[in-house]
Amino acid sequence: MTTLTGRPRALRTREAWHLSAVAVIWLTSLFVAALWIAGGGIRDLLAFDAESVTTLGRITGLVAANLLLYQVLLMARIPLFERGFGRDGMTRMHRLVGFWSFWLMLAHIVLIVIGYAAAAHINVIVQTWELIVDYPAMLLATAGTVLLVLVVVTSIRRARRRLRYESWHLLHLYAYVGVGLALPHELWTGADFLSSPIGTAYWWALWAAAAASVLVFRLGVPAIRSARHRLRVVSVERDGDRGVSVRVAGPNGAPRARAGQFFVWRFLDGPGWTRGHPFSLAGAPGRDLVLSARFAGDGSGRLTRLRPGTRVHIEGPYGTMTGDARVGTKLLMLGAGAGVAPLVALLEEEQYAPGDAVLITRDSGPGDALRAPQIRALVARRGLRHIALDGPRGRSWFPRTHDAWTGPQLVAYVAPDLAAYDAYVCGPPAWMDAVTADLRAAGLDRVRIHTESFEV
Repeated sequence: MTTLTGRPRALRTREAWHLSAVAVIWLTSLFVAALWIAGGGIRDLLAFDAESVTTLGRITGLVAANLLLYQVLLMARIPLFERGFGRDGMTRMHRLVGFWSFWLMLAHIVLIVIGYAAAAHINVIVQTWELIVDYPAMLLATAGTVLLVLVVVTSIRRARRRLRYESWHLLHLYAYVGVGLALPHELWTGADFLSSPIGTAYWWALWAAAAASVLVFRLGVPAIRSARHRLRVVSVERDGDRGVSVRVAGPNGAPRARAGQFFVWRFLDGPGWTRGHPFSLAGAPGRDLVLSARFAGDGSGRLTRLRPGTRVHIEGPYGTMTGDARVGTKLLMLGAGAGVAPLVALLEEEQYAPGDAVLITRDSGPGDALRAPQIRALVARRGLRHIALDGPRGRSWFPRTHDAWTGPQLVAYVAPDLAAYDAYVCGPPAWMDAVTADLRAAGLDRVRIHTESFEV
């Protein structure tokens, strides 16, 4: 088989979605800046008085409000951003936008209080109290700010690691409430929001779009899709020493999906069913769907207690780590831990000649491996080359037993004709970063490297 030439149509489509998503964000951001300028922002800034501080508060508030609403749109998983940025891009943007909007919101509060206090010749404590008590919707905004502070504090990586996923996820949902409470005071009283009919229309339209996106894409579409397919648990099996596999199916078949994608799963088996968990497909999707998970928390642990017949609610499919963007004819799959599962699904679905697909798996020991029987079947039936790199991690992404190698050397040894390959990488973020860096150092073009991350 020869290497494919040109970019696949699916890849060109993804690039078009990406450009569209980027264009929407930039155009709306420039529109916000234009509103501030039209409202006399530059003139007030150059006054070098109390009004200069206030106008800085106005622009930080405008940008913070815009970013907060985009944060909601990113959380809503609307198709424009889902297809334009993919899971990895949305994860990075979600975190970046979240922290920037938060710090700009705090800057807005501080600058507005100082500017108003200076103009009124009163101290900032009195001015703060007057703003909260006397200005419309400011009590709501204060409550919303407290909730957003809670969400941001629990999203700091050190704090995040101390919380169970289920607890963090529940707290994270307060971001919706915080945004809903924090923004109305600007929509009702902000001069930049009300200075022109176009500006007013923009802010109300963006707020309405954010609210509608949550209702439609986070609640409505998943509810309709789940009701239509009526998925239920078919079987639950152990997968290695520390994993479990769940097979689900319904009388109307399974939702259309591609190997490499994931769903957000909710199993309606009792208390806690409302907390969704993202699990990749662990087998090529057909009339049934299979997921595999490592025991890492309450969500994955409760999978072992599922009984056949349990109803299943799903969101998705999501993700762009699929085979439709392949450029080459050979496959190099690198997975660590639970990241092996979607790679096995891809290997079951994709076409390749015997010997043209390599799967490198990383686990602490052989007993930790997921999908081991399915991997052995692919080796026997389809000529998959499987390399298990088990053992304690060494100085790079491979085990200590291979510390005499460099990452690029190992890649070149496994795939000497690297230009014919597409690489799919899935595992912990830091591990994926190390693998991706070595693939690039070995000479593999970025467009041939496909990754997916679940960590926020």
